[in-house]
Amino acid sequence: MHTPVIGANMTAEKTQKDKEQKKAEKAEGKEEHKEEKFVKKEKRMINVVRLGETNLDGNRKVISALMGIKGISFAFSRIISDISGMGERKVSELKENELQKLEDIISHPDKYHIPSWMYNRRKDYDKGGTRHLTTSQLDLTQKMDIDREKKIRSYRGVRHMAGLPVRGQRTRSSFRSGGTVGVQRKAAKAAAAAKSTE
Repeated sequence: MHTPVIGANMTAEKTQKDKEQKKAEKAEGKEEHKEEKFVKKEKRMINVVRLGETNLDGNRKVISALMGIKGISFAFSRIISDISGMGERKVSELKENELQKLEDIISHPDKYHIPSWMYNRRKDYDKGGTRHLTTSQLDLTQKMDIDREKKIRSYRGVRHMAGLPVRGQRTRSSFRSGGTVGVQRKAAKAAAAAKSTE
């Protein structure tokens, strides 16, 4: 008579042990998962490379990553990667001296015989030469150009001051700002007037 009770006790103990074992496995799994997450995060942090005052994604190839720098177009990025010979490599794989070479090509393109028609600042107003600007230089020069045009009150400067389009776009449908003004039809106006007289 007592044997089934002993069997029941043994099964209860077994299920309890199984539960404890599962809990322990779960806890271990969570810890491993946390470690994996940390490693992934660490890898992600390593894969950010600073180049040309910009943080670039280290997992991208040089030719596409360079386009993330303000002032570097697809064509300019391609010619830089052709000159350096690093176009198909990932940015994170580059050594310090290779990154410095890329930086040098970006800042001194004339030294590497890049044609002047590819530069984004030709016939500079202040210095008279042709040069290629990137990141903060580009922003600052653009701001100074707009300020100069505002100061001499050229047509473009006046349009900038008024916050209107500078390059001859139409303003009837585009560049509208401010509140909307409702337009009523004649029939609706007449009905509204009749209601108000009653």
